[in-house]
Amino acid sequence: MSGTALPYEFPIDVAQDDIDFMGHVNNASYLKWVQEAVISHWQALAPVEAVAEHLWVALKHEITYRKPAFLEDDVVATVLLEKVQGARAFYETVIRRGGEVLAEVKSSWCCLDAETLRPARLAREVIDKFFVKDEG
Repeated sequence: MSGTALPYEFPIDVAQDDIDFMGHVNNASYLKWVQEAVISHWQALAPVEAVAEHLWVALKHEITYRKPAFLEDDVVATVLLEKVQGARAFYETVIRRGGEVLAEVKSSWCCLDAETLRPARLAREVIDKFFVKDEG
């Protein structure tokens, strides 16, 4: 796959139940946001048939917290599909408030066939929807 990942912007609504006892967003909320952002990215860019035929399950999340987020903050997650290997996809998601990076997340996901629930490889033409071809 030679191309540049298409960035996907996912606006986040910081809700009252995201706020912990210290008055800022609980760490678990970042995980919820990443899961919602990656699934939204898939649903927005993949062909309708591919979305209907495949499900995604998270295998691993590695979150680096940089700054706290608060209620009423304007937060956006930028999702990038780094690569696809077999039935696995590797993502980078950066959560920001304006120009400030709040958290950086590396995650890996497994693609499943929606009927059999077994790992499934995506067709090249589906994967290509997530990248801009590099000139060269």
